[in-house]
Amino acid sequence: MKQRRLGKTDMYVNPVGLGCMGLSHASGTPTPKEEAVKILQEAHQIGYNFYDTAECYTGINPDGTINYNEEIVGEAIKDFRDEIVLCTKFGVTHKGDHLELDSSPERIRKSIEGSLKKLQTDYIDIYYQHRIDPHVEPEVVAGVMKELIEEGKIKAWGISEVNEDYLRRAHAVCPVTVIENRYSMMARWYEKLMPVCQELGITYVAFSPLANGALTGAYQSKNDFGNGEQDFRPNMPQYSDEGIKKTNELLEVVNQIGQIHQANSAQMSLAWMMNKYDFIIPIPGSRKIERLKSNFEAGNIELSQEELKVLDDQLDAMEFKVFGGH
Repeated sequence: MKQRRLGKTDMYVNPVGLGCMGLSHASGTPTPKEEAVKILQEAHQIGYNFYDTAECYTGINPDGTINYNEEIVGEAIKDFRDEIVLCTKFGVTHKGDHLELDSSPERIRKSIEGSLKKLQTDYIDIYYQHRIDPHVEPEVVAGVMKELIEEGKIKAWGISEVNEDYLRRAHAVCPVTVIENRYSMMARWYEKLMPVCQELGITYVAFSPLANGALTGAYQSKNDFGNGEQDFRPNMPQYSDEGIKKTNELLEVVNQIGQIHQANSAQMSLAWMMNKYDFIIPIPGSRKIERLKSNFEAGNIELSQEELKVLDDQLDAMEFKVFGGH
């Protein structure tokens, strides 16, 4: 499995990364801490060496306490911290039905200290601005990132859900190593950024690469989600009756090609983007070890240009409504 370089740094990772969010946040009742730690440790044994978390990834445990994803990740990786690239994010607080954004220098400074403590580390490999704060200029944020790099608290930085103008302005002050934007077969509106990433030498990290699970084919009804009110997925448009029908139409074509490679729909969905762009790294997540193994193996699938064209032609003929859609 050929590793992929992060931007222009000396950091290399396997082509499929690990999104840790779902253990604590937005996917139902958080996984008990001891179990979650074991899952993340097993992921390392599988081969994952690119771990993604965030300051705001939290959930409520059955006993009413807060489940901090960063704490779980920090506990899990203690024994192999230097063998992985660790990513976390600042600038977002979940406030019920909306996000509170704050990327002021003061807030960033407070956030980095909190994340370092929770993650039980003295440095973070990739530090993301989680969302653009309309009240803070990109040059200001980039200036703070430059300082944190000089202080040795972070190795590099990135921006999540970024647009071209903001990216270029920030990059001019302190080179951006990665961006982390939504991307999947069903969410392609950021493809216009691919040439920009190539031009600037920036890695594209794809979050929700399986469209919040829709591309696994595992969910055929809202009733398939049994994780309680903390699970955000049942109300996403891809899980409406119409959304599931359209997804299944796509998966018919995906699975036809998948049979050739003895690959399931999730593996094919990940392989599709990794074969299209050698600078993209998807970060699917799961609470199931078998699913983690399966996703990781997608990094070994080689698709031909003809197979990619068949898939792209099918996608070009379809329009999807998904969470976060434009």
